[in-house]
Amino acid sequence: RVPVSLPVDARAAQPLVHLQGFLEGFSGRVLVAAESSGRRETLLEMFSAHGLRPRIFSDWPAFLAASDRFGLMVAPLERGAIMETPLLAVISESQLFGDRVQQRRLRSRRQQDLDAIVRNLTELTVGAPVVHEEHGVGRYLGLVTLVVGEIPGEYIHLEYDQGDKLYVPVASLDLISRYTGVDPEHAPLHRLGSGQWQKARRRAAERARDVAAELLELHARRAARTGIGFNVDENAYQAFVQGFPFEETPGQEDAIADVVRDMAAQNPMDRLICGDSGFGKTEVAMRAAFIAVQNNRQVAVLVPTTLLAQQHYKNFQDRFADWPVRVEMLSRFLNRRQQDAVLDAMKGGQVDIVIGTHKLLQGDISFARLGLVIIDEEHRFGVRQKERLKSLRSEVDILTLTATPIPRTLNMALSEIRDLSIIASPRAGGERGDAARNQARRPGVFSA
Repeated sequence: RVPVSLPVDARAAQPLVHLQGFLEGFSGRVLVAAESSGRRETLLEMFSAHGLRPRIFSDWPAFLAASDRFGLMVAPLERGAIMETPLLAVISESQLFGDRVQQRRLRSRRQQDLDAIVRNLTELTVGAPVVHEEHGVGRYLGLVTLVVGEIPGEYIHLEYDQGDKLYVPVASLDLISRYTGVDPEHAPLHRLGSGQWQKARRRAAERARDVAAELLELHARRAARTGIGFNVDENAYQAFVQGFPFEETPGQEDAIADVVRDMAAQNPMDRLICGDSGFGKTEVAMRAAFIAVQNNRQVAVLVPTTLLAQQHYKNFQDRFADWPVRVEMLSRFLNRRQQDAVLDAMKGGQVDIVIGTHKLLQGDISFARLGLVIIDEEHRFGVRQKERLKSLRSEVDILTLTATPIPRTLNMALSEIRDLSIIASPRAGGERGDAARNQARRPGVFSA
């Protein structure tokens, strides 16, 4: 294959004159690639005015199978080419009209996610993996100067699997984006012409459709279900609030108000509380747990690590010390006999709040009257655990706490499939205030 070379000086002013000259001097078949369906119709009118009658083809195989000498199809190509076997030429619209079509295409591409696009070559280092929009993952090997059609130009040199090379014009830098997958040194390179990239994109699109359908189904189930509709005993609730030894921040107050309103509603709650460490997310969860327990419902607090389970267990013990609330922990810190005792108490309804790791998601775990599930850092759970979480979302109230929401969770919140509350500022006096909370603790009726 060699590039099609049309006169450059006047092609934008008299594109069809040079096309007619090319058709007269070329003995093979010719296919013109229009940028879009609308541009195809415009080209047909122009061709007709100059006595040219191309046949319209739907795709490349249809053109190859036909015998017509002159054809037209929709294909947004950068450049054309001449093939020797069979003898045919493909001419892009940008070759006929200069840079106008190319500029229009670049404007549409800039509507893509600009955060991922490489804006400047200085952002790339030699050997860094990059993603080409049409060819997949390769490695950036620097800039090279090539002469194409007797015109020198700068090209981005990319290397693919098995040493395949790809040279991308610098003007098409917007086709290249940063690779954001696994360790860059072990990025899986694609093979040019193998179809790997197209298959990967197709699988990703299918998974996206599956996720979208799943989320819509989940949202529909939740909207159709009648929730618990917790009642808030103002006297008891205010007494519990008084046990908080700090002044609530504005963001914390808004998040608490959102949670109380959701729990009182008839639809199951599914709220995401987003805030950095020490911003008071745990107190929001404790107040939700208090409302659930006051309505004779059990609370499960799900955390990703055993250490975090131990920390939450101590904090909940301290906060509920003055109330007849039984708080238990389920983690590897307990031996088998202790775990069985906690499980039996959960099943029998004697445990009000249980804090645990992924063990809480095992199939043999059962609650007497579960009403609220609090999830801390959902993004740190594995695929199997998340599948189990999905089955809970349409049944009980869900409150998720996170400092770093995963993209899908954040997207669901911003799309209003899940409700979102943001605590944007920390409270005064330190990260967690454990010492102050311990000083505020009073003797109570609870014993763990």
